[in-house]
Amino acid sequence: MRKTTLANVVASTVLSLAGGVLLTGCSFEDNTAASVSEKNATAPSTKAAQIWPKLDIEVKRDEAVEAKVSDIMSSMTLEQKVAQMIQPEIRNISVEDMRKYGFGSYLNGGGAFPNNDKHATPDDWVALAESLYQASVDDSLDGSTIPTMWGTDAVHGHNNVIGATLFPHNIGLGATNNPALMEEIAHITAKEVMATGIDWVFAPTVAVVRDDRWGRTYESYSEDPAIVREYAASVVRGLQGAADKDFLGDQRVISTVKHFVGDGGTVGGDDQGDNIASEQALFDIHAQGYVGGLTVGAQSVMASFNSWNGEKLHGHKYLLTDVLKDQMGFDGFVVGDWNGHGQVKGCNNNDCAQAINAGLDIFMVPSDWKVLYDTTISQVKEGAISMARIDDAVRRILRVKVRAGLFDKPSPANRPLSGDRSLIGKDSHREVAKQAVRESLVLLKNKDKILPLDASKRILVAGDAADNIGKQSGGWTITWQGTNNTNEDFPGGTSIFDGIQSLAEQQGGEAVLSIDGEFETKPDVAIVVFGEEPYAEGHGDRETLIYQHGSKRDLALLKKLKAQGIPVVSVFISGRPMWVNAELNASDAFVAAWLPGSEGAAVADVIFGKQDFKGKLPFSWPASPQQIVNIGDEEYAPLLPYGFGLTFDDNDVLSDTLSTKVEVSSESQEPMSILKGAVQAPWELWLYSGDKSLSVNASTHTIGAISYRTVDKEVQEDARKVSFDGSEFAAMRFASKSFFREDLSAQLLNNAALTFIVNRHSDISSPVTIGMNCEGEGDVAGSCSTQIDISSKLMAMPIDTWSTISIDLQCFVDAGIDFTGLVVPFELGSAGKASLSVADIQFTPESAKEADISCQ
Repeated sequence: MRKTTLANVVASTVLSLAGGVLLTGCSFEDNTAASVSEKNATAPSTKAAQIWPKLDIEVKRDEAVEAKVSDIMSSMTLEQKVAQMIQPEIRNISVEDMRKYGFGSYLNGGGAFPNNDKHATPDDWVALAESLYQASVDDSLDGSTIPTMWGTDAVHGHNNVIGATLFPHNIGLGATNNPALMEEIAHITAKEVMATGIDWVFAPTVAVVRDDRWGRTYESYSEDPAIVREYAASVVRGLQGAADKDFLGDQRVISTVKHFVGDGGTVGGDDQGDNIASEQALFDIHAQGYVGGLTVGAQSVMASFNSWNGEKLHGHKYLLTDVLKDQMGFDGFVVGDWNGHGQVKGCNNNDCAQAINAGLDIFMVPSDWKVLYDTTISQVKEGAISMARIDDAVRRILRVKVRAGLFDKPSPANRPLSGDRSLIGKDSHREVAKQAVRESLVLLKNKDKILPLDASKRILVAGDAADNIGKQSGGWTITWQGTNNTNEDFPGGTSIFDGIQSLAEQQGGEAVLSIDGEFETKPDVAIVVFGEEPYAEGHGDRETLIYQHGSKRDLALLKKLKAQGIPVVSVFISGRPMWVNAELNASDAFVAAWLPGSEGAAVADVIFGKQDFKGKLPFSWPASPQQIVNIGDEEYAPLLPYGFGLTFDDNDVLSDTLSTKVEVSSESQEPMSILKGAVQAPWELWLYSGDKSLSVNASTHTIGAISYRTVDKEVQEDARKVSFDGSEFAAMRFASKSFFREDLSAQLLNNAALTFIVNRHSDISSPVTIGMNCEGEGDVAGSCSTQIDISSKLMAMPIDTWSTISIDLQCFVDAGIDFTGLVVPFELGSAGKASLSVADIQFTPESAKEADISCQ
């Protein structure tokens, strides 16, 4: 038995990094917090060869392939060529559209299914693939017989398909440090994808995350570029096959290394934000996955939403063409992300010559494809896009299609694996997923060596993630955000409780599920499974790494069990390391389980000692809520370092008295406005009446029981007036754009109150409420919403006079509002007759104690 201390863990980690885990010669310079002068000092170099390597790509140029491509192109019209560069989405095209235009490819976005049916069967997927393929090779309308190809986001298994094997998300796979397992997982994913008739996978994601507040952190394997580089090579080989063996054979799909480049290094962890790293850091840190993936022959690269030093990647000629294609030698194609071209300066979704000229080869244009297609053709004819650039893009697309055998393979319904529906969720595939779950678990705390548990004991299983396959699988699971899923949506899958119950029954013990921790007979031990709700890009961005600040529902559950003398084992579900000092203090053992996917039962195998813990932290664990920390930092002082992970034999390094003090940044002390003359970003104004809703886009509206208009308080139209006729509940609601969840937990740290100025124009005879909710796409109604009655406050105010009302945010917390994911920060509603105007709605720091409505 070896003695383990935090000091020697840090020392051994640093030594292992010095011993070669990190890339030789990498400076790890990362200017995510750089000043303007530093940003200007790191302007992109025009000499790509000084930093970027010429890769020795294993898939070599084949003159027979080039000759076939040339032959095909020799008879293609401009219209046919541009059609190869257009990628619409299945919800926005028909078979007739494919027959008429001959799109080079198409995709299904997250939450898109054949026939718009979430429970579409594998046969339904194959049928759609077959019909669109046949339409593409039908030359009756477009004159083209070039086969189309279907791309899908199979990012942790074939995650859009009911019943597929879902592996741990990338962050969990990073904890296994097992490249051979990655290749096996990728090959299984390829087979399940091919069973549904699909040719092309938008994976692997090779982001190297520098700020764990980013909502896509779980899509990254590690903060260590060397791990990402090695994994990228393994995953690409697993998806496509080895260059010298079964490359793009009957059991392989086209892979996509994404998102080029720097998406994991944006300032503040802002999704689609700006990466201001130097060019050397861009290569050393953020490009290593491309070194790995392209070297083994990845055939496509997806351009990133982010900018580099203020310039959007979809329009960045230096990086897409000079670096990626010319210097690194990539000869496949570059595909855009979801309308990413529309974010390029001077562009919109319908018009972007700049992106094509920069090196984009395929527009991912889900719904606006017709206008973009016509516009691009006109731009070529007018000379805004050269014919040479079009020919280069089409040659790249056709090169990949020829290499993939799409001109020679049978149609999707007749390919070898399409006939084997048993591949979806096959038992042997699930066994590999279970292995990945076991190896991904990281033991952070094991006080008095409480683990492994004895399965013959009486075990209480609590927490809302214990029997919730959707929550343990996270985002990009069936639906885009991973919400609105129940256990019935995972046939063949298992929850964490399923595994605990099974092992307890085998060993003569008893496992009782009680989400809220209530029990009749005192248990010997409690396993509490809790963590983040599912999210994907945009929705997952956060201001801090505090877990569940405000409500502390899960912490209260842990403390309740501890107070009853019950040992507590915490299993934490999350897509990133989080500041959970309070939860660690309240736990005897603490397991970082990440997002294990559909095979949750495998968690029990490790907790009960059928296998020891193998997982090691792929990301440094934060010591404070706002700490941004990565290996290679000049000052490196995380709570637990990269590479940390206990085994059963190790002694604890964490006490039960970790600091739970939260320091508030002075930068966050400014008021946050919702309505300040105009509606402030990221909020939008909606009107609701019964089951009707309306987005406010004019100065006056009437819908159902509510009438709305802009009015003047101090300047023109700086206030909003609403009148309720009392026929049904109606509300004026400020909601986040696209109903994304916004992390406003910093407002709680600031002891803020919700304040607004109101003018009562009528008597108030029924409740008038101020509401909030944190319900996003697919959430259960009422699961995180509340209204606070302010009618008595209003009636105490003089009529037709502006007055201020302030509400302590703790009132909303006490009612169940989670400020880490707020969708609606302000709703004014009533089911009775009332007429009111409001202005200057904001969160005001350090005003909670003086609030008119206090709940402290």
